[in-house]
Amino acid sequence: MNIQQMMKQAQQMQEQLQREMVALSVSATAGGGMVNVTMNGEKRLLSLTLDPEVVSKDDVVMLQDLIVAAINDAHRKVDDALKQKMGGMLPPGLTL
Repeated sequence: MNIQQMMKQAQQMQEQLQREMVALSVSATAGGGMVNVTMNGEKRLLSLTLDPEVVSKDDVVMLQDLIVAAINDAHRKVDDALKQKMGGMLPPGLTL
């Protein structure tokens, strides 16, 4: 295989991965399910759902912490999914 063919194949794999990541949707929760977020593979927040019981003007700090925790968990899940997808595209013996 010549270098041009290898570059073309690498570009096709990258384009395929980008399409898959846009289509990917991960969900994460915090506070025992009181805060739910959904994020796509580009780490764009698609939805945020709050259980009405967690919404209290007396404890805004806790709600903020739960939202941050759920978003961070979703980011981690996207990263894990990307590593898994990329790992499947690498030649045997190579890892991320």
